[in-house]
Amino acid sequence: MTTSFKFELRRGNIVVGKWKQGRYRVERLLGEGANGKVYLVQKDRDWFAMKVGIDAVDLQSEINVLKSIAGQNEPGKEAFLFDVDDLYGPNGREYSFYIMRYVRGTTLASYLKEQGSEWFPLVGLNLLGKLAKLHRTGWVFGDLKVENVMVADYGHVELVDYGGVTAIGKSVRQFTEIYDRGYWNCGSRSADPRYDLFSFSVLCIQLHDPKRLHMLSKELLPQNRSYADLLDIASHCPGLLPIIPWLQKALAGEFANAAEGAESWRLMMHRREGRRPNATPVWLKGFMATSGLLLAVSIFWLLRQVL
Repeated sequence: MTTSFKFELRRGNIVVGKWKQGRYRVERLLGEGANGKVYLVQKDRDWFAMKVGIDAVDLQSEINVLKSIAGQNEPGKEAFLFDVDDLYGPNGREYSFYIMRYVRGTTLASYLKEQGSEWFPLVGLNLLGKLAKLHRTGWVFGDLKVENVMVADYGHVELVDYGGVTAIGKSVRQFTEIYDRGYWNCGSRSADPRYDLFSFSVLCIQLHDPKRLHMLSKELLPQNRSYADLLDIASHCPGLLPIIPWLQKALAGEFANAAEGAESWRLMMHRREGRRPNATPVWLKGFMATSGLLLAVSIFWLLRQVL
């Protein structure tokens, strides 16, 4: 989704915070969405992402979410939100902005194209793990789509653009139609973990057959859309055939949350590799490490609930 936001910064521009006097040199535009633009900026020798908002109130809601998530981070984890301030734009108007950690990597689609589709199982598991952590803090990502997922070495995943993050139980703040379960007549736009899992399933289909998905979304009458149409596309994608049962459960809302979905995904991939004794995928070591991490996290939360 593009925006009519007229604010523009060019490479070499120096942004100075109105209140805290932080100085940031603009390198380039990283992206733009419905509520602002994100730039790659440098302070001293460190790189950051700076989001400038169209509406101060809307951006403040996003900042509150990021602060809440940051408060739930594990001890020693690198901070995500670094600075919040206002600036004067080239047109003299005042805008709000925040500075966040710059996620180095590439888009999800580009990563799989460059590294190979065999990395898809591990990347999918890591993405579900990210969603599970978010759900445990009481939030739903909301606007989950290919463009909002960055992937680094060994399938490490980061979510970007938290503009759609919504407290569980509220109406989803921001979404993209084709990933929205309401668009497919599969549920409400109330924020719950199942909403993210539905979007994750559409994301899987989008990665494997984007042309057919978009054609179908335009051809069907609104009242005729259903998750059966999505499963039909998946059934014609060789790369998705092993996960059709998983997709069916996620699209139907049968997983309680992303943690349950991630565990089912992990077991599914483990069984799949167990049936291929001569296959040693390049991502196998990373997959096993991630599986161990998920198991450790599950044990930790179980013990915490018991104690």
